[in-house]
Amino acid sequence: MKALVYGLARSGQAVVERLTENGDETVAVDRTLGNENDLALLDDVDVLVKSPGVPGERPLVVLARERGIPVWSEVEFAFRLLPDGARFVGVTGTNGKTTTTELLGAILRVAGRDVAVAGNVGTPLASVRAADWVVCELSSFQLEDVETLACDVAVLLNLEPDHLDRHGTLEAYRDAKLRIFERAKAKVVPRGMGLDGIEFAADDPLPAEPLIRGAHNRENAAAATAAARAARIEDAAIAEALRTFAGVPHRLELVRELRGVRYVNDSKATNTAAARRGVAAYDEPLHLILGGSLKGEDFGAFAQELPANVRSIHLIGAASDELAAALDAAGRAYARDGDLAAAIAHATADAQPGDVVLLSPATASFDQFRDFEERGETFRRIVEELE
Repeated sequence: MKALVYGLARSGQAVVERLTENGDETVAVDRTLGNENDLALLDDVDVLVKSPGVPGERPLVVLARERGIPVWSEVEFAFRLLPDGARFVGVTGTNGKTTTTELLGAILRVAGRDVAVAGNVGTPLASVRAADWVVCELSSFQLEDVETLACDVAVLLNLEPDHLDRHGTLEAYRDAKLRIFERAKAKVVPRGMGLDGIEFAADDPLPAEPLIRGAHNRENAAAATAAARAARIEDAAIAEALRTFAGVPHRLELVRELRGVRYVNDSKATNTAAARRGVAAYDEPLHLILGGSLKGEDFGAFAQELPANVRSIHLIGAASDELAAALDAAGRAYARDGDLAAAIAHATADAQPGDVVLLSPATASFDQFRDFEERGETFRRIVEELE
């Protein structure tokens, strides 16, 4: 077939590689190529495979739909290429996806299963060529354009406002997330949401207490436990994984302790709900670094609810004005430090032994960084260089 691959980041490159292996003709479109508005590229195309970062309103995508050309997300394309008989576990939600996905992978490995972990962050699903089990993190952007994707176990962790700059409304965002349950054999859902499925909650009895800290991570552990049990994994394997899984980079990652001050990288907290969870994980005095690029969120409630143990707040990036206005309304003091290096230096000067300097930005990263990973890596590097 002839496929137009729209977006050449990690997932798009993996799609091109698989198409080339299959001997299919490929047309590549990306902003860096300067051909996004060349509508003639759709001529004789059989399918458009869209990377998660490409909105459905782009002219090529709109025209493809008008012409009846199928539009698939990268995960829809990749799902069709999974090995025969592979069991597929999908994980979505506003927060906790990466941690829960990686924890499920750890559980399956402890249980002796041949497993690949892929999806929204890390290894593209299209890169998976052989595995008996696939655990896949699924974003709302990836779930927008699925047709045949079917989970043996589908997990929804939570639903809170996010990506409203892309989806427009909370209802549209919710609808995209809930597509994970289309064709799912088993559904794992939060207790109290009114959804039909196997329910979980943070206070569920578990086969072991998780190593990773925070009430939100106990909730992630409860979701992973319910999903693993739905996949008929024995409790002994679940317990061992819970006791030994240390978490994922950029999510409450302890980078260093220096002169009694701990520095924690929570760069993956790209919305207020995630930042709330990061802050709530600590009773110690906090020096909080906030800011980055905007996603359409209102910071008012977040600012009002910041607890008293947040001793200093350091603003960086494009969202500084909006965050400052919310903090002013909440009567909270802050410093406009501008960039990450200045914020770390200021927070370090404010901190006392026993305190925590926490990067939990509550925003995306695209104003000053390529992605949240580069932001977290920059935080890590600067902290490691402190004398």
